[in-house]
Amino acid sequence: MPYPLFVPLTAPLPKRRFTFDRNELAGAFGDLGTDLPLLIGIIAASGVDSAGVLVMFGLMQVFSGLWYGLPMPVQPLKAFAALVIAQKLPGNVIFGGGLAIGVAMLVLSVLGLIDLLARLVPKPVVRGIQFGLALQLTSLALKEYVPADGLNGYLLAAAAFGITVVLLGNRRWPAALLVVALGVSYALIFKLQLATATAAVGLHLPGWHVPARADILTGALLLALPQIPLSLGNSILATRQALTDYFPERDIRVRQISFTYALMNLVNPFFGGVPVCHGSGGLVGHYAFGARSGTSVLLYGGLFLTLGLFFSQGFAQVVQIFPLPILGVLLLFEALTLATLIRDLTTSRIDLTVALLVGLLCWGLPYGYLVGLGVGTILYYAMQRGWVGLGK
Repeated sequence: MPYPLFVPLTAPLPKRRFTFDRNELAGAFGDLGTDLPLLIGIIAASGVDSAGVLVMFGLMQVFSGLWYGLPMPVQPLKAFAALVIAQKLPGNVIFGGGLAIGVAMLVLSVLGLIDLLARLVPKPVVRGIQFGLALQLTSLALKEYVPADGLNGYLLAAAAFGITVVLLGNRRWPAALLVVALGVSYALIFKLQLATATAAVGLHLPGWHVPARADILTGALLLALPQIPLSLGNSILATRQALTDYFPERDIRVRQISFTYALMNLVNPFFGGVPVCHGSGGLVGHYAFGARSGTSVLLYGGLFLTLGLFFSQGFAQVVQIFPLPILGVLLLFEALTLATLIRDLTTSRIDLTVALLVGLLCWGLPYGYLVGLGVGTILYYAMQRGWVGLGK
């Protein structure tokens, strides 16, 4: 039976932790448009070993899929990655910063401070954070990915868009599988160079790294502090809200999400992995393209494990043959699904106003997630108490 794109938040859902079918395979590609460019950018800017990055990224996907039994993928830390790419920071600072943010999240989890934050931040602010992320993903998809290959790219994106509109939610013919197959076919016909592909093949294992104290301190100041507000908003609170929306029968608390976030970043740096998080965008992306269990995340992790173990030395060159317009279409529908979560606030002027304002702040300002989180929370309580004039 086909699933609609935007299912009601109270719709009954499958309860099996792992379901092996074509829809789980289709859902596995739901976050590809976000992750691939960030991983490529980090590897190119920092010179870190791509085997460690890819293998650990794949293992963290497997860990998350097994732990939660839900389409709960992990993503590179976005603010963290942007700073690494912009400043071309070396690997030792990346690993030190990753360890610092893992320790910070562990402290928040163990002391229960993350629960206090979850109670303090109202739902409209969380919805606004999700809406802001949707605006950012839409901008990235339409301004950078879709135009990347010129006229051919626009035609390719149009074909992928048409396939997705017709088939999204179809359980028999999952849209993402056909869209990815279209992209692979285009790459093989027009972009693949046999010499590049051959040079990339070979077994490579991650190396061992021990972050020095100076690197941990530097990474904490340069990378962890700017990342934490985004992580609290999107990786913890918004992810918990998305889980409540789509899987209400699974009572997953913010402390559990922050704890697994911490565990991953306490392990990753020692094997050359980049810092990762959970994210509402990734969960919604997998869900939008058909995933309903942890299988999609296991399959997604298997993809990166294969790339890391056998194709890591030419990773940046090989994956760049995959057309960005296809990733743009996948990203666009992930953003669209995220944006529509705001619909459950439309009955309250206060809630909707706060959510829209927070979304615009997150999208448009430097450190927008920190500003949106703080301003939105203060404004919400001020409106509720009548200190700021806006009728309900």
